[in-house]
Amino acid sequence: MTASPPVSAPQSALELAALELAALRSDRFRLEREADWQRLEAIVSRLEAGRFRRLSDDDVLDLPVLYRTVASSLSVARETSLDAATLAYLEGLVQRAWFQVYGPRQSLGSWFRRFLGGEWSRAVRAIWLDILIALGVMIAGAVIGWLLVAHDAEWYHTLVPGQFADTRVPGASHAALRDTLFGNQDQDALSVFAAYLFSNNAQVSILAFALGFAFGVPTLMLLVQNMGVLGAMLWLYHGQGLTVDFIGWLSVHGTTELFAILLAGGAGLHIGRSMAFPGERSVMRAAADAGQRAAQVMAGVVLMLVVAAMLEGFARQLVDSTSGRFAIGGFMLSFWCAYFFGFRHQPQGRWQA
Repeated sequence: MTASPPVSAPQSALELAALELAALRSDRFRLEREADWQRLEAIVSRLEAGRFRRLSDDDVLDLPVLYRTVASSLSVARETSLDAATLAYLEGLVQRAWFQVYGPRQSLGSWFRRFLGGEWSRAVRAIWLDILIALGVMIAGAVIGWLLVAHDAEWYHTLVPGQFADTRVPGASHAALRDTLFGNQDQDALSVFAAYLFSNNAQVSILAFALGFAFGVPTLMLLVQNMGVLGAMLWLYHGQGLTVDFIGWLSVHGTTELFAILLAGGAGLHIGRSMAFPGERSVMRAAADAGQRAAQVMAGVVLMLVVAAMLEGFARQLVDSTSGRFAIGGFMLSFWCAYFFGFRHQPQGRWQA
């Protein structure tokens, strides 16, 4: 086993001298800039603690300048390979300061209050023309579905999903169809059907928005197809004199779900229409502006679908009378209309068309 060669005295002296020089350079670097670091850390600590009122005007004005100064110090420290403790301190301080200078200015709770307090309803009103177009298309889709099955009952099986071809088929008796709306005789099948409606409407809402980038054409087709199913179901129950009862059963959660689909369709059309007719803006700029408004609307659509799921899971199961169901559905429809078109919170900013 060979022994390691001994370290010569001159080499040890050179290494010690290099270490002392590096330490001296690090100390000098810190001393020259430490005052700015400490001041920035004090300001950031106050901001993190929420003590905004203790900040002077000079502190507020100097915050971005101090941030850039310390970020520059960090860059120099990395290039000159200063000691690890100094690097770790500067990295942590720069990261904390970045969130105060460039990070979000409000918490999730604050954003949610502002969203419900006017931003959502304002975004919906900003796309009113697209919502009206989507509403007309949805009504047309329901009428088309009705007329198709009225002309040929075989269209019913094409429009309505096959897994629900139990008692809800052309030729079903009044009693059989009524049992799907009231009582507990067919509660499992009814729950499955209602769950399908919610799942289907959620998918339609997302697709109606996402497909808007294809100039809104797929969105229109999707709305027609989805409402065609409803038109076929209306025709079926109308044939046995259960139109009012079926609408009442559907209105409990349907007024919220269909309203959500309407808003999603309007949001998708808004993007498609902005891309097709950008005006003086570029197509990308028009799409970006429209996407910002549409995204606000879609964030609310998700909330509406959650509310609809709760109504479907509890209110529809507990209320077994048509009048009671209409009361719930009518209240929800009135609530959404009043919130979107009657609630006029003073905006802090303004949407640009």
